[in-house]
Amino acid sequence: MRRDDWLIQQLPVAMTEDDFLVRYLTIFQQVTDTVVHQVDNLRHVFDPAVAPDNMVRTMAEWIGIDWLDSDLPERRQREIVRRYSDIIEWRGTSRGITRLLELVTEGPKGSVQVIDTGGVFAEGESPDAPGHVRIDIGQTGRYGRDDLVRIVRDEVPASLTFEMWIGEERIWPHDAAAVQPRGQLPVTVSSEADTDLDDEPHWRPGGDDA
Repeated sequence: MRRDDWLIQQLPVAMTEDDFLVRYLTIFQQVTDTVVHQVDNLRHVFDPAVAPDNMVRTMAEWIGIDWLDSDLPERRQREIVRRYSDIIEWRGTSRGITRLLELVTEGPKGSVQVIDTGGVFAEGESPDAPGHVRIDIGQTGRYGRDDLVRIVRDEVPASLTFEMWIGEERIWPHDAAAVQPRGQLPVTVSSEADTDLDDEPHWRPGGDDA
């Protein structure tokens, strides 16, 4: 704990008996206290739980969240930044997309299903068609459909095609001819748990994981 007169106490004892000098140095101590206080609290500026509101949105931009809605409740904005920072290591994978959409839509675990064509194939046996991902969402939450599509487009590797469904309605793509038949999507990952395959990203030779 820093004393209120910490600067004055650094003077030799004889100088502390000079009333004018003590009052004069008190002015500098009050100015310095502001700077020292900022330094003491610097570590909290980067903690989304207690950082100022504008700093929370700045941290969101640092980690690639350009879709954080400033109209969301403050607590919700902080939660998104904190939890997304834990998802980054799985970005572009089935697990990462699942956890992200559960976070954005505020859905319970299992409310998002991601089905992909990723896998490990023997030489010469990998599919010729581009990898494809189907995403089923139980609810949209506070974000609109177009917002959800934009968020997913930033997460899915560019080498893959994807489709998004809410219930029985496909919201992306709008062109039915662009959708790969569902029967060609053998790998299903609905959340973090369940299978050993979901403990590691799914790799597809010649492309990224999804």
